[in-house]
Amino acid sequence: MKNKMVKHKDSVKEAFALNGRVAVITGGAGLLGAKHAEAIAEMGGIPILIDIDEKRAQECAQEIANVFGVKAKAYYCDITNEEAVKKLLSKVMKQFKKVDILINNAANNPKVEGRSAGLKSRLENFPLRTWNKDMDVGLTGAFLCSKIIGAQMTKQGKGVILNIASDLALIAPDQRIYREPGQKEEEQFTKPISYSVVKSGLIGMTRYLATYWAKKGIRVNSISPGGVYNDQSEGFVKRLANLIPLGRMADKDEYKAAIVFLVSDASSYMTGTNLVIDGGKTCW
Repeated sequence: MKNKMVKHKDSVKEAFALNGRVAVITGGAGLLGAKHAEAIAEMGGIPILIDIDEKRAQECAQEIANVFGVKAKAYYCDITNEEAVKKLLSKVMKQFKKVDILINNAANNPKVEGRSAGLKSRLENFPLRTWNKDMDVGLTGAFLCSKIIGAQMTKQGKGVILNIASDLALIAPDQRIYREPGQKEEEQFTKPISYSVVKSGLIGMTRYLATYWAKKGIRVNSISPGGVYNDQSEGFVKRLANLIPLGRMADKDEYKAAIVFLVSDASSYMTGTNLVIDGGKTCW
């Protein structure tokens, strides 16, 4: 019996191209969500920025459209609401007739500063309502978008889902990097348990979906970024950099090429895998 042959792109450049591909990006108005959208647009794709901050999403989409000359769009959607996600898909299908890519990027990420943040972030005090909200956005939202938009992809016979995980899906947070001199122990901020659980869950979801839809032409992968420079305090940046073999945090643009690789035909033989890009942090 002959092996089934798959037609590949003739060139590397062609394999990375995203010309005309429609990419739905949740949390599209966020720090990295907007960068994912820029990466899609630069390679000729059509980014659809989804966020509850509609104004910011619209601003990002307009800027991307102006810079890259693509039909970038933005929509408000509460991805924790199943009917809202169904309506979102209807809007996208009405305008573009297809969805080629889904990037599950949306997540709650708590603020580090302040006594109140420290008190509420600690496991002993962590509010159930915060846990539920974090699970709703980070996991339930990804589940609903994958279920609804992924099902549409199966009808098309092809699609890519990319889940944005974290290095903290692979290792526990080193709570020492958040400590501030002079604060009482019970007031020290800690990275909440919900963040690690959400990001770990996304990798599990990636493997499940990758095997479940493999024969439907759907590839599913995840990426685990490390920390990104975003106006953090000098002390925090220094403490985190000491945990990274490359000796620094990532620039917010440094994940763009990896995003393009994972959602394009360049990764056509890759599914169910988590790509770690963390400056070597998880090596130690």
